[in-house]
Amino acid sequence: MDRNPSPPSSEAEEEGDAVGNTVYSKHWLFSILTRLIEVRARKTEPTVSPEGIQTELDEEMENDICKVWDMSMDEDVALFLQEFNAPDIFMGVFAKSKCPRLTEICVGILGNMACFQDICMSISKDDNLGQVLLQRLCDSDSPTLLETSRLLLTCLSQPEVANVWVERIRENPSVYDCVCFIMSSSTNVELLVKVGEVVDKLFDLDEELMLNWIKNGTCRSVGPSVDDSPEELPDFKIVPCILEAAKQVRSDNPEGLDVYMHILQLLTTVDEGIQAIVQAPDGGKETWSLLYDLVCHELCQPDDPPIIVQEQKTVLASILSVLSAMFASQTEQEYTKMRKSKSCFFPLIRILQYMEGCGKRSDDNSKEPEQEETGRADINEEDFHLKILKDICCELLSNVLQELTKENTLEGLHQGHLNEQTCSCAFQNLLPLYFTSVESFLEVLREADQTLADNLEKRFPSLKVHA
Repeated sequence: MDRNPSPPSSEAEEEGDAVGNTVYSKHWLFSILTRLIEVRARKTEPTVSPEGIQTELDEEMENDICKVWDMSMDEDVALFLQEFNAPDIFMGVFAKSKCPRLTEICVGILGNMACFQDICMSISKDDNLGQVLLQRLCDSDSPTLLETSRLLLTCLSQPEVANVWVERIRENPSVYDCVCFIMSSSTNVELLVKVGEVVDKLFDLDEELMLNWIKNGTCRSVGPSVDDSPEELPDFKIVPCILEAAKQVRSDNPEGLDVYMHILQLLTTVDEGIQAIVQAPDGGKETWSLLYDLVCHELCQPDDPPIIVQEQKTVLASILSVLSAMFASQTEQEYTKMRKSKSCFFPLIRILQYMEGCGKRSDDNSKEPEQEETGRADINEEDFHLKILKDICCELLSNVLQELTKENTLEGLHQGHLNEQTCSCAFQNLLPLYFTSVESFLEVLREADQTLADNLEKRFPSLKVHA
């Protein structure tokens, strides 16, 4: 069956029936909107469960409204729907319908319509509609939650209306609980990724909202329920919810993992966020363990080609940034003991080695004859992101090196992680900015391997001068 309706024939339809420059029929769209108005007007709907609550659409209605969903990606169709008050019709459907599929489709159509700036502004300025859409985040139906999240992300991505939605969300405490409930309990990876993108966008747009969510969790509010009766939710904290979602997406969706790692990185841009991470009941152990495991055992591994650092640069930068903030934090809880594990500096050196390989390749490419302007822009952007990763990596490595003991160093030498090649790579990247850290490590290295320390001094004369 075709997803879109066949265009009307000139004999069957009056002249001027087409919507804009499309082949879609105004008359046909009118008929669907009229049927939706009829659905809204009914107290009960045709297909009902034994309890009297509709759970399914009839096949014909579902097929037709799905066609409208597809068609609404066309701007002319979206404008037609807007002109004839489709958002108001959908709002009535949300209030009356007990059919999850119908709600999902109507939210999905609004999501398509919101992709066009003027329509997005109209939808966003309707406070009643905005409140109703935020209430959809408390829905128990995953497909509806997915479409609601997609719609919110679309609106938050429009600079002209983003602040309207930020303010509206800030004034609705239940949004926090609903989002945390999804992140902490859903196993739907697609939904988790989209909700994560919404949270990431919110935190990036508004630090005040992020601070409010960091401090939240001390009071209870209304959350999702299968029926429409209020239900108390657990006392959510933002960090454990983010970690739970990250664990769900880590294996199936690298982009989703990137999103959740960036959310954690945004938290570390404020003192309250760092404290929320390291002063959790487990002392930050769960956060450190997850990030440590990702860096040591999943990302940028020894059997990967060096170019992998290009693909993973953003997620690596986020993870290392959070680890660096945690490592530098001063707390007397259990996390303090755990951060004394220094083996995380082995993959840091590997990342720097891989980046050197990518840098050489980039230099080789730059020697080729004239590149397109877009090509140069792409390379410059890649270089920019790699520089950010390098800076974060070097900062964390310098902090780790200052706390290495003779036992840590002997372990690294024994395992083959520390040798002249890896140490030279570390020194090359850390000097001269982190001279004190390198000098501190070299003193410890002399106790573990005098010969290696002497060789490194010869390769880096500035160290010998200061010795």
